[in-house]
Amino acid sequence: MDSVPESSAAAGPGSTDPTSTLPGGAGHDGPSAVVLPLPGTRRAPAPAAAAASVPTAGTEAGSTSLQVLRSLDSGPRGLLEEEAADRLVRCGENVLPAWRPVSWPRRFLRSLRDPFTSVLLCLGLVSAAVSSWGTACVTLVLVVVSCLLRSVEEHRADRSTAALRALVATTATVLRRTGPDAAPQARELPVAELVPGDVIRLAAGDLVPADVRLLRASGLTVHQSALTGESVPVAKHPVEPVPRPRSTRDAHVGPEGLFTRPELCFQGSSVASGSATAVVTATGGDTRFAAAYDGSARRRGASAFDRSVHGISWTLIRFMLLTPPLVLMANAALRGRGLETLPFAVAVAVGLTPEMLPVIVTTALARGASLLARDHRVIVKRLPALHDLGAVDVLCVDKTGTLTQDRPVVEQALDASGREDPEVLHWAAVNALWTLELADLPSPDALDEAVLDAAEERGEDWSAYDGVAALPFDPARRLSTAVVRRPGGLGVHTLVTKGSVEAVLERCVLEETERSRLRALAARETASGLRLLAVARTDRPARARAYTPSDERGLVFLGFVTLQDALAPSASGALDALRNQGVDVKVLTGDDPGTVARACRNLGLDPGEVVPAERLDALSDAEVSEAAERATVFARCTPEHKARIVSALRTTGRTTGFLGDGVNDLPAMHAADVAICPRDAVDVARETADVVLAEKDLAAIDDAITAGRRSSGNIATYLRITLSSNLGNVIAMLAAGLMLPFLPMLPAQVLVQNLCFDVAQLAFAFDRPAAEVLRRPALLRPRDFLRFITGFGLINATADLATFAVLAIALHGSTASGEQEAFHSGWFTENLLTQALVMLLLRTGGRAAGGRGGGPLRMAACGLAVVGLLLPLTPFGGLLGMSALPPLYYLLLASVLTLYAAALRAARNRYERKWSQS
Repeated sequence: MDSVPESSAAAGPGSTDPTSTLPGGAGHDGPSAVVLPLPGTRRAPAPAAAAASVPTAGTEAGSTSLQVLRSLDSGPRGLLEEEAADRLVRCGENVLPAWRPVSWPRRFLRSLRDPFTSVLLCLGLVSAAVSSWGTACVTLVLVVVSCLLRSVEEHRADRSTAALRALVATTATVLRRTGPDAAPQARELPVAELVPGDVIRLAAGDLVPADVRLLRASGLTVHQSALTGESVPVAKHPVEPVPRPRSTRDAHVGPEGLFTRPELCFQGSSVASGSATAVVTATGGDTRFAAAYDGSARRRGASAFDRSVHGISWTLIRFMLLTPPLVLMANAALRGRGLETLPFAVAVAVGLTPEMLPVIVTTALARGASLLARDHRVIVKRLPALHDLGAVDVLCVDKTGTLTQDRPVVEQALDASGREDPEVLHWAAVNALWTLELADLPSPDALDEAVLDAAEERGEDWSAYDGVAALPFDPARRLSTAVVRRPGGLGVHTLVTKGSVEAVLERCVLEETERSRLRALAARETASGLRLLAVARTDRPARARAYTPSDERGLVFLGFVTLQDALAPSASGALDALRNQGVDVKVLTGDDPGTVARACRNLGLDPGEVVPAERLDALSDAEVSEAAERATVFARCTPEHKARIVSALRTTGRTTGFLGDGVNDLPAMHAADVAICPRDAVDVARETADVVLAEKDLAAIDDAITAGRRSSGNIATYLRITLSSNLGNVIAMLAAGLMLPFLPMLPAQVLVQNLCFDVAQLAFAFDRPAAEVLRRPALLRPRDFLRFITGFGLINATADLATFAVLAIALHGSTASGEQEAFHSGWFTENLLTQALVMLLLRTGGRAAGGRGGGPLRMAACGLAVVGLLLPLTPFGGLLGMSALPPLYYLLLASVLTLYAAALRAARNRYERKWSQS
């Protein structure tokens, strides 16, 4: 932070200097005028919801600067070094609550909360209990692999996010004294060493390092967008109310009221222009910023991924819990078998389980997250959030920094009749240039920069002008004036004034009717979403004495300069891409309705009816849901409005994403299915977010959504194929177990078959889904899945039963022992071949899937088929209780597989037609 020299000129017109009447020194005699909390001990951070009711020193309405300094036991010359060191020990460092990384054991155990992982763990323990050691070992290995994969990827994401952490500011200019009689010295200190009572200096570009009360200011404007969401800098200046007794009414000030108080600045904001001297009133966990940080610890509700996977999981879990008892009872009743069939029953339950689901899900999501980080610099902190991104069908964004850049640009210059006039821009640029050049502390604001940039593009030349004096912008006057000498204007000075419409019109020589007409013209332009600067000038005889605000009178009105927010370069293309992906964009902003509507129209986004958020206060939750579905733009939103709109969208079944970067966005980030923020967001927003972008760019979100849909598409394909195949095999296994005098498949054979399935299914994590899968939100709807797996599972069971008939024909006349081994071999081969066919034919659910098998998937399917054909012929097949099959079986099996493939194609085409119409 740059040091700000003190001078009488720095105060500028309209500023106040209460320090001239304040006692100098760290201590004071006599009672204080008001009793406020002393900085003796650190208060526990207040929850965000309750932060408004916790008063801090300097926030009481009606307190004077003198009272605030006395309550903090400080003075305008700053603290003694010894006193500051003592307070640092008592109050703690001025830092946000520490981020605590999750330990490896805790991260690993947290991965076990996944429903399928828990079920696999239980099945592995049951298998071990019945001495089915092979099944138990394989199942437990899958559990460990899944948990390790998820833990490693989440650790990598946390490490990347930790690298983004930074203090709100790094250093601050602080007045400190070495002794009671020593003069104060301006020192550059780390922000962490600030304590309540420190007197600091602020200049343009500085970040406000703590909550402060202004003692004096010159042209100070502050960006509070991180706290309130408002994109326009807010004027700040000291306020010295008449001292009065503290009343109950002053004790509690709401957060919105605090942020509008002109004498208060808060940690998390930044200085846009001007300079100031202020006293620190709160640091560390006592700041408003930290209160919101503490509130961010609230747990978010179940996301779209959690809801969908848990719904599917618990449906299948019920089937798995019912299967072993049914198998035991059926075998006991029809075959007289007892507990000897328990390993077979457990194997059937394991066969119904998609054992590889945790591994496939984690691998697919981890691979997508790694590609996003490498290719698009997008960090996915929570792996399931990548699926949530793929399922997003409505994205809520702010206007500033997302659709528009955080800077204005000149739209046009208008004369008094409303016609374009370059002369108006010329004089506005003269004012901007010389008020900057002649200022004691040059601090151009965004409006001046926009005017100068526009004038330079038109080739304006100011070299012939000589600057004489400048009256810089002041929040009280709401205008600035430059005094220049024009070429050939000997003995004449020209005063050029620029500022708010009302302030400039008041100083112009105009008839009242003309003044009213100009106000109406300005109101029309403002209603269309533009910001206006009025420009006027006059000539005066040259003089030597200084110019004052009293000279700003008798002006000749020249016209208006209209400005609008600069559009984000990639916003228009990104909005089109999101629209093509079936994602609705909702704009939730604290800006004026006209401003945001104009920006949306310029980007090709039809704003429709712009809903002022305060209108929602009178609506019920059901009516808010209706309005949230209907409207595209909500203006003048508070943080609570944003959260309510996002929650309303979720209640209608929409999967919501929210892009935010400030403390004011935290409630909405918590309410959304997936919270997104840019890298330069405030710390608390970064730690709350599920996804962190390198830049606040909608194009990056489009890439992230595509990656999420690719991963989700692969997971959905795996689930459809595996569950339908497993269901078909279980139905056939139960039927065969009741019809045959021997077990249809030995537990060891079931284990090897499942291992072959599992290895081949890893290819799903590396597949490339068809294009149509990426053009719509990826949702895992339990009801749709049940219909799919039931239909295709019955087709698979029919193929298995047909195989039984084929085996009966091919093995007619075999001995009992040879028939049993051959039956096991034949069904083992058919199971792997049908699984290979299903992997290719039902690959993505898209119409292009049948025409092109992915490289990894094709190789996996071919490998599965080769194992199915050759394993029974090897010595290892003999060890598993399988034998070679007669040639007739292969001929008949080819016919069954051909009919099976035709049935799959027909069913898939019918399913695709329904899917495309849904």
